[in-house]
Amino acid sequence: MMVPAAVALLRPKHWIKNVIVFAPLIFAKGLFNPSQVLTSLRAFVAFCLAASAVYILNDIADAESDRAHPEKRNRPLASGAITRGMALTIFALLLAADVFLCAGMQSKFIVVVAAYFLLNVAYSFRLKEVVLLDVFLIAAGFMLRVLGGAYAISVQVSSWIVLCSMFISLFLGFAKRRGELVNVEGAGSGAPRRVLLLYKVEFLDQMLTISAAGAVIAYALYTVAPRTLLMFGTENLIYTTIFVLYGVFRYLYLIHSGKQGENPTNALTSDIPIIVSGVLWVLTCVYLIYLGGQVSWLPR
Repeated sequence: MMVPAAVALLRPKHWIKNVIVFAPLIFAKGLFNPSQVLTSLRAFVAFCLAASAVYILNDIADAESDRAHPEKRNRPLASGAITRGMALTIFALLLAADVFLCAGMQSKFIVVVAAYFLLNVAYSFRLKEVVLLDVFLIAAGFMLRVLGGAYAISVQVSSWIVLCSMFISLFLGFAKRRGELVNVEGAGSGAPRRVLLLYKVEFLDQMLTISAAGAVIAYALYTVAPRTLLMFGTENLIYTTIFVLYGVFRYLYLIHSGKQGENPTNALTSDIPIIVSGVLWVLTCVYLIYLGGQVSWLPR
């Protein structure tokens, strides 16, 4: 029981959020460069270790409140499957492994990982209770992942991609808050997190609309930006916007149909249409970027 509980403490399912580290690798045409691929994998693992360390600190801080939550009470610390001392030991081992892994990497990357860790520690212990700032800090975490992925392999990242990452992470952050608020209101009992008392479903719906529009527009503008056209030698990347649109619209559908709870990761990893759309987006981008984008049946 100890090993499964220790693994659950790390929340490996949430490591999918760190996949965005590979975005600079794909769009910098480094997908078939073994050295850059290995460096990106190293960066991915570094962010996973940092994220898991933060999750442990968060669980230690929220152990008491988690015991009163219908789902979070099953977490290893809240349920008693892992003791506080064991959790702190695992936390120390994760930090040591992360420091060892980052040694020798680009200094900018190390600064970004450190900033990501400290930002999330501040979020876990205080800033997650500050309305709006809580969601913006989640977005900042995603932006740091993108920058970290670029710095790790020493490539320049497009400002449009950074903006797109910010908007999509704001979208997911507001979706998470909406799910939490709806669950609390539906339960009609228990003490909700203080920050949830400052939100309204109607306001969060407006924020979802704005952030979704921002993400799609930023991505579409990236695909037609002069630097993008020059780098990839194709105008056809704009057609991949359809997958982004579908993914966003599908997620909005899940939110408003009540099929998406307070954990966006569950929806992103279990909803087949979203998964298929994501895979098609990646495959289409790789084809257009690496094979010159010559699609005979598309207009020129």
